[in-house]
Amino acid sequence: MALENTSARKSVRGRIVMLVDNGVNGDSRVQKEARSAAAAGWDVVLLGKARGKQETTWEIGEAQVRLLPVPGPLHRRRHEYRRAVLRSPLAYKPGPLAAYRRQKIKAWRADLNIRLILAQQEGSFLTKLRLVLPRLASRFIQNWVNLRARRTAELEKSRKEMEGPLDRFTTAFWHRTMGTRSWRRLDPHLWDMELAYGKVIDELDPDLIHANDFRMLGVGARATLRARARGRDVKLVWDAHEFLPGIKPWNPHPRWHLAQCAHELEYSRFADAVTTVSDTLAGMLQERHSLKERPAVVLNAPDAEVSPEQAAEPVPDLRELCGIGADVPLTVYSGAAAPQRGLDIMVESLPQLPDVHTAFVVLNTESDYMRTLSERAEELGVSDRLHILPYVPHYQVVRFLAAADLGVIPIHHWPNHEIALITKFFEYSHARLPLIVSDVKTMGEMVQRTGQGEVFRAEDVEDYVRAVKSVLGDADRYRGVYDRDGLLDEWTWEAQAELLDKVYTRLVPGSTVRPAERRPVEAGA
Repeated sequence: MALENTSARKSVRGRIVMLVDNGVNGDSRVQKEARSAAAAGWDVVLLGKARGKQETTWEIGEAQVRLLPVPGPLHRRRHEYRRAVLRSPLAYKPGPLAAYRRQKIKAWRADLNIRLILAQQEGSFLTKLRLVLPRLASRFIQNWVNLRARRTAELEKSRKEMEGPLDRFTTAFWHRTMGTRSWRRLDPHLWDMELAYGKVIDELDPDLIHANDFRMLGVGARATLRARARGRDVKLVWDAHEFLPGIKPWNPHPRWHLAQCAHELEYSRFADAVTTVSDTLAGMLQERHSLKERPAVVLNAPDAEVSPEQAAEPVPDLRELCGIGADVPLTVYSGAAAPQRGLDIMVESLPQLPDVHTAFVVLNTESDYMRTLSERAEELGVSDRLHILPYVPHYQVVRFLAAADLGVIPIHHWPNHEIALITKFFEYSHARLPLIVSDVKTMGEMVQRTGQGEVFRAEDVEDYVRAVKSVLGDADRYRGVYDRDGLLDEWTWEAQAELLDKVYTRLVPGSTVRPAERRPVEAGA
């Protein structure tokens, strides 16, 4: 159900429409951006992606959230809807036809079998004779259908992998001839995002559009261009969460990553301001996109203060959920779960750390990756010491994690992992947890400089075990680092929200008026 009167403005500072290509829940950065901007006097509408076919709405503080259904007919490329007459002439047309044919012939043969049984029971030689040809024909046709179904499956696999010479040629052809516009051929699903979000943005008539990450950049840029064509001086902020060329693609299609990079390059020039998550990444973005000014760094740090309503909500007890007492050593990982995050090393180490329990706090506790890790824990005989738990609200994360003995960031060496202090780094720090981090550049150097934990060689189980034993053997020394004046002061969302508000204020004329300050509650209270 859509919100009522979403076009009616509630703020003299202006309306901000924030865009994100997920369901908002689990994305602490966009939640904090929306809440803090609304608290600072902006009229904020956050548009996200619904999981089903119905729009859902709620509020984060004074910010409105709308999750929009995103139909995906363009998710498959055009050639995936056509028969491959030359490449695989025996394959069926893409779609359910192959499965239908196989099921149909199975049903026919099952029927013939029952008719034969009845003929045998009745002793009817003539009926059995009449069934000979249909049974032979059904066997032949079944073999033929199975052959065509196999060819269909092979074709579908080939189209997904796109490793053939023709596939590589067409990908290179579109990329080289169309340049940054090539995403239209390589991943037309990006248009599904545009068609779902675009009209809603236009109706909301924003003063500023805040596009989170690369897929929303194009949506925001096109909405900005349409608004300016109507005479509205709408501004666009692009919030780049990562260095796109350096990510490990989460979509395995070989054209996906190439398409996203082209899409980002096409629309980055329309951003009036760019924000990002680290100074190193800011420099890389400025160079890659020829930005006139260096992106502003807005860290995804946790809230130092929470509202009275949030403070009143009970925080789950991490140790109680794990079924362990206060004296049991507990390591924790909180955040996105994927193979490149390196969580397997925490499971593999458990046989060498016989007293240690490990908790994974993840968005999807039933994902394939989590099931794989659970199965591995069973093989190692340590399943009773592995605990997989769901996310808590972002404003409870610090208090929730504080019950652990140390926080782990075991990520692998990928370009994007080397350049930033990621969210969980700040969350662990505010929870005053000693850290165990892999030797990725930025985080490894920070931990070595502050002394708040130990660094181990990525993907090296023995070195990980060494680091854990070192921290558990002298935890108070590592925790004592957080007593230093000023270490955590800038690692708060409140400080980052001020920086983000300055970006908004600079772009939107007449938006300097702010509401009266409210009395907050400390996050640890």
